[in-house]
Amino acid sequence: MRWHDLFHFALHALAVYRLRSFLTLLGIAVGIAAVILLTSIGEGVHNYVLNEFSKFGSNIIKISPGRQSARGGMPALPSTARDLTLDDAAALARLPYVSNISPVVLGNAEIRANGRIRRSSVMGIGPMMHLLYSVEIAMGDFLSEEDGGRDARALAVLGATLKDELFGTANAVGARIEIGGERYRIIGVLQQKGQLLHVNIDDAIYIPSARAMSLYNRSGTDHIKLSYDVHVDVGQVLSLIRQTLISRHGREDFTLTTQEEMISALTDILRIVTSAISALGGISLIVGAVGIATIMTIAVAEHTAEIGLMVALGARRRTILGLFLSEAVALAALGGLLGLFVGVILSWLVGVFVPALPVSTPWLFVLAAEFVAILIGLASGVLPARRAARLNVIEALRTE
Repeated sequence: MRWHDLFHFALHALAVYRLRSFLTLLGIAVGIAAVILLTSIGEGVHNYVLNEFSKFGSNIIKISPGRQSARGGMPALPSTARDLTLDDAAALARLPYVSNISPVVLGNAEIRANGRIRRSSVMGIGPMMHLLYSVEIAMGDFLSEEDGGRDARALAVLGATLKDELFGTANAVGARIEIGGERYRIIGVLQQKGQLLHVNIDDAIYIPSARAMSLYNRSGTDHIKLSYDVHVDVGQVLSLIRQTLISRHGREDFTLTTQEEMISALTDILRIVTSAISALGGISLIVGAVGIATIMTIAVAEHTAEIGLMVALGARRRTILGLFLSEAVALAALGGLLGLFVGVILSWLVGVFVPALPVSTPWLFVLAAEFVAILIGLASGVLPARRAARLNVIEALRTE
C-alpha cells in the first residue's frame, strides 16, 4: 500500500470519530503550545540580554574588589581585601592594549536644580566613561583628564532623562545643581542611550569618581571598568591586569569578569529557567502520548473483525502495521500543528499586550517541535499497531 493511501485511510479514520480524535490530539497540542510559548519567551529574553550588552561594547572587562566567582554562588563574606582605588585605575590605564578606563562609584542622592527636587542615581566615573560605553554628548562637554584624579572639580554631566525632569526644554549647561548637599556645575548632557538590564543610565547624574567617594565617604570604588583593543586576545589583557594588581596589592584579592562571562552567566541562568519551565510543558506531551496509545488500543479492539477480514483477503501484516501507525502519526501531527498555531499566536499576543517582556519565536525550534510530535505519535502507536498486525486471523473473524 502506498504512503498516500495509508494517510488517506488514517485521516478518514480520524474523521469518523471527530470528537474522540480532537480530545486525543488536544493533549499533544497543549504540550507543543506550552513549549513554544515558553521557549519564545526564553529566546526573547536571551536576545534582549545580548542586545543590551552589545549597545555598550563587547570588549569590556570589569574589575571588582574581593575574590569571588564570576558565575555567582553564595554571597561572599566580609573580607580584608583591599579597595580598588583611583591609583589602581591609573596604573591599569598605563597598561598596553587598554583603550579606556573608568573607576565607578555607585550611589543615589537627592538632587536639587531649577527649583525642582528629585532622587536619582549618582555615578562617580572617570573622564573616559563616555568612550567606554559609546555614549555621545548631546550638548556641552564631558569631564576632562584633570577631573580623573583626587583633585577633581565639582562638575556634573546629566543623563538625558534626568535633564528633562529637572530642566525641561531649557538649557542645563552652566546651571548649578545640588547633589546631597554639595553644589556642582553642569558642564554637559548625554544623548539618550537606553537601559542596561533595566538600569536606566539616562536617569542618572555623573560626577568625578573622587567627588563621589567623598560624597559617600568611601575609601575605594565599587569597581573599575576598562575596554581593550579588539584585536588583542582577552587572555593577554587579563594576564596584564592580574599581574599589575597583584604587584600592587600583594595578592589576588580582586575578580576579573569579561563581557563574555557576564553574558554567559546570564545565558546559563536563563537556559536553566527556560528548560525547567519547558519541562512542565513536556508533561502534557507525555499525557498526549498516553492518550494516543490508549485510543489506538481501543481502535484495534474496535476493528478486530475488519483486520481479520483484510488478512484473510491477502493483506500483508506490514500493511496492517502501517495502517495503524499512520493513524497514530496523523493524530500526533495534527495535534502538533494545532499546538504550533496556538503557541505562535500566544507568543504574538504576549509581545503585543506585554511589550516589556521580550518574545522571539525560534522558527527552527518550531519545525523541531512538529518533528517531535510526529515521533511521539510513532512511538505511541507502535505497540497497538504490532498487536493489530499479530492478530490471529480465525479469532479476529469470530469477533463481533
